Amino acid sequence: MRPELLVAVVGTGTEVGKTWVTAAAATRLRADGVVVRARKPAQSFDQSDPPDGRDAAVLARATGEEPDEVCLPYRSYDRAMAPPMAAAALGREPIVLDELVGELAWPEGTTVGFVETAGGVRAPIADDGDNVELVRRLAPDVTVLVGDAGLGTINLVRLSSAAMRDVGGDLVVVLNRFDDEDDLHRRNCNWLHDVDGLDVVTTVDALVDRLRPRDADARGGG
Repeated sequence: MRPELLVAVVGTGTEVGKTWVTAAAATRLRADGVVVRARKPAQSFDQSDPPDGRDAAVLARATGEEPDEVCLPYRSYDRAMAPPMAAAALGREPIVLDELVGELAWPEGTTVGFVETAGGVRAPIADDGDNVELVRRLAPDVTVLVGDAGLGTINLVRLSSAAMRDVGGDLVVVLNRFDDEDDLHRRNCNWLHDVDGLDVVTTVDALVDRLRPRDADARGGG
């Protein structure tokens, strides 16, 4: 069963804050009574990473789920590489894109469902496809592109948004770690919005406004 609003979360690269943004948005929606779920089709991590700091655990705390519901245990790979590379390094079965899509399960009554990818938009999520192809197959209502607010973000957002064009519904760009007192951050935001015509937000509250159900009947709290 598909959520009423399916949201794909992609990034301009690794460590730009996809999980933090997703968890923060889910937490705020849930606090408003919206039934929110999150899914991580595959995750990879360093063996030294604490279990409660891994992506699935962070997302689970935000949505009130269990980590194994967010990311199936056999889709967790303890190597800090792209998931298909991590699977190969561990001697595990190749990852097939159709299987990742087919494994996504949503409880009945899910209003907003987040699917967080791994790495940048062109990073491989499976042996036969990258995050762009995953999002294409999911056909979400909204795609959230997370990028850093600082130096180099215009290039990365342009390349990433071009790759996501016509792939996954409405595109919302989140400039993470935005500092309104930083002149470069403000100029980057203005350029992406005014010159490139992108829908750019710099706070989780603004992102949530793009995702919040407008119909009171869609809210989990009734």
